[in-house]
Amino acid sequence: MEPIKIDITILAPVEKVWDYFNEPKHITKWNFADETWHCPSSENDLQVGGKLKTRMEAKDGSFGFDFEAIYDEVIPHERIKYHLKDGRNVEIIFDRIDENTTKVTEIFEPEKQNSVEMQRDGWYAILNNFHKYVENN
Repeated sequence: MEPIKIDITILAPVEKVWDYFNEPKHITKWNFADETWHCPSSENDLQVGGKLKTRMEAKDGSFGFDFEAIYDEVIPHERIKYHLKDGRNVEIIFDRIDENTTKVTEIFEPEKQNSVEMQRDGWYAILNNFHKYVENN
């Protein structure tokens, strides 16, 4: 299956965007697709071979899962590559447009359980939530 590519432009310096994307204290504030969900915990060992682990749960407790990944490449303020437990690859590119503008692009291999449209919408909703959090904090 073709990788899915989404991007968003954020009015913030790349250093801030990078920190907010990778620091657990920030990840827990934005890493969910809508207001009925939350991210109660996050651990991030941001280095090649390190692990990203975030807990995502419905606020009503009806459903939840751990999102886990292992880093394959980390270039500060530029690029992250990691793979998920099922072997799918993800790449995140941080593109400094100017001093106060950063474009974030996510490229990910879709899983087979859900439609490509649903996956794109879900990942984009989280990316958009991240965008709002960075610009409002």
